[in-house]
Amino acid sequence: MIGVIGIDTLRHQRHRRELALAALPLLLACHQIDEAFVWWGLQGNAPADLGRSAMWVYLFFAFCVLPVFVPAAIMAIEPTPRRRWLMAPFLAVGAAVSFILFRALLRGPTTAVLAPYHLQYNINLSLGFAVVSLYIVATCGSMLFSGYRHVVQFGAINLVAAIILARLATSGFASLWCAWAAIASGAIALHLRYAHHEHRGLRPSPA
Repeated sequence: MIGVIGIDTLRHQRHRRELALAALPLLLACHQIDEAFVWWGLQGNAPADLGRSAMWVYLFFAFCVLPVFVPAAIMAIEPTPRRRWLMAPFLAVGAAVSFILFRALLRGPTTAVLAPYHLQYNINLSLGFAVVSLYIVATCGSMLFSGYRHVVQFGAINLVAAIILARLATSGFASLWCAWAAIASGAIALHLRYAHHEHRGLRPSPA
């Protein structure tokens, strides 16, 4: 279903600057498919090497791509320089988080284990709470400052979900939050379908 939303979102992309945001639901859908191979590898239903490779792909996308990709995609759709400048700090935070998490992945050890209703990913990360907090700031905060109502809604939904999930299951945050973000990405589909002229205070110019 998420993949269908992703394809529909790409169909309603009208400007080149919207491509990254339009691709996000489909990328998140592929991310969830990739995690299925991690599950199967841990359960013995797929080769262990395949599951291990899927784990690295999953974590690289979640930890190193999303913190930069999301604020960059939001920055791209904003039609005014002022709004784009508002996104710049979030992009900088995302780049820093991506670098820290990439170093942690390379340093290892990096593992995935089965847990009730989710996968538990373990990496050697000091100040984990601070890094997770900055991750949330980069990915959700940029959306809250968008000039588009549906993008703000997407960011607000994910912010609330991220805080709740981080409190309930810190070890499963990467798995649970990415799954929720994929579901909530329907808000992006709504934005690209209906909200091309709903920017707060300005009608977007064609790209």
